Amino acid sequence: MRSVPFLPAERDLLLHLLELRTEGLLEVGLDGPRPQLAEAQRAYAEAAADLGFAVLHHGSPDPSVLDRADVPRTVREAMADTPDFLESQPSMVLRLGPELPREHTVMFNAHLDTVSGWEPPRYVDGRFHGRGAIDDKGPAVALLAALRVAVDRLPGLGRTTGVLIQLVAGEEGGAMGTFGTRPLIEQGFYGRLNLFCEPTGSRLLPRSTAAMTARVTVDGLDSIDDRPGGGHNASVLLGYLAQHLAERLSGRYDGTRVCVAGLRTGPLHNRVYGTGELLLNLAYEHAEVGQRLEKATAAELGSGLADFTRRFSSVTDFELTAAEAAGVTRLEWLKRGLPALVQRPDSWAESLLGEVVGLPFVPEEEPSFTCDAIWLDGLPDAYTAVYGPGDLDRNNAHAQDEFADASELEVFAASVVTLLTHFTRATNGPI
Repeated sequence: MRSVPFLPAERDLLLHLLELRTEGLLEVGLDGPRPQLAEAQRAYAEAAADLGFAVLHHGSPDPSVLDRADVPRTVREAMADTPDFLESQPSMVLRLGPELPREHTVMFNAHLDTVSGWEPPRYVDGRFHGRGAIDDKGPAVALLAALRVAVDRLPGLGRTTGVLIQLVAGEEGGAMGTFGTRPLIEQGFYGRLNLFCEPTGSRLLPRSTAAMTARVTVDGLDSIDDRPGGGHNASVLLGYLAQHLAERLSGRYDGTRVCVAGLRTGPLHNRVYGTGELLLNLAYEHAEVGQRLEKATAAELGSGLADFTRRFSSVTDFELTAAEAAGVTRLEWLKRGLPALVQRPDSWAESLLGEVVGLPFVPEEEPSFTCDAIWLDGLPDAYTAVYGPGDLDRNNAHAQDEFADASELEVFAASVVTLLTHFTRATNGPI
């Protein structure tokens, strides 16, 4: 089977999901419109019900799930400031048939929240356009098309082989799955095989980076342009530190990536800004390496401040900034301590997926990316990979004119049918 053509109802479902505004609150702002996530999940569940799926869980977790050090500060602050933060961003779990042993269960994860920047959805010349078309509503509907065929062809599906579908919130906006995927995994909603339907070019990616976010702030005195030396020049100081940290941290450890992100002081030309902030996003493939990178960031910040003081201590208009740089500069961590999904040997799963099903793996030298799959790292007897159609860059994910070709969704659906066929055979004997 080379593809599973979408039925008109599946095409309409995807367009309906694209029409619904499911941007998370961390994307649109806490005072922004409430996401239509529950409506999107219910629409999906109604379509899945025709295949025999039942809603096992639909709702938001207890607020206590956010009372952890590894929860990003932005999430904790949003929860404290917004009474309906969790309630307006629920997650759903669907199950086919009764509960079965984990070794006989496959779990698929798809997130229905999107980044901001909604565009009117449309289907033109075999291509779906709209926010979430490839990340992640298109793959979610393609999964449903695959299950339509698989249920018809595999009598054991839902009886001897279990299927779970997670439809989660909180994947985008920097929430890192802390109130979506993670609570579901901790409740035991996963299987022997766990596939996260993110764009990987229809290749298996059994690893996922995690990320830390550092904020360097300067809290000093302002001054006017006629007396530029009368205050602390946060623009010059943070600009210097941005270059210093970029040079010293980039490539510091294998498998890490350093994104020197926003730098903000002020907009006017005739003022010295004494306050500002610099953001860095630091990705890593192993939690231990992340800890080393965290320590290196603090050390290099200290080194950069010392270098700045040495270089600018005798430069007119910057003497005060140089003398007091260390005293007005502070390092804060908005996000840290998250796990990374590490590729671990699993000969049974690797043989099944690679040799039997025939799915290609992303080469080890190719970088991975961050997604909710991190929360399955280290779970015993559970193989996890990111696997989905399309490409984050090529399909303009998170950008204007995000799209998904029907053909790539339909080829992905066919591969899921093949996967389920061989998983059922491998765990329950001949079909």
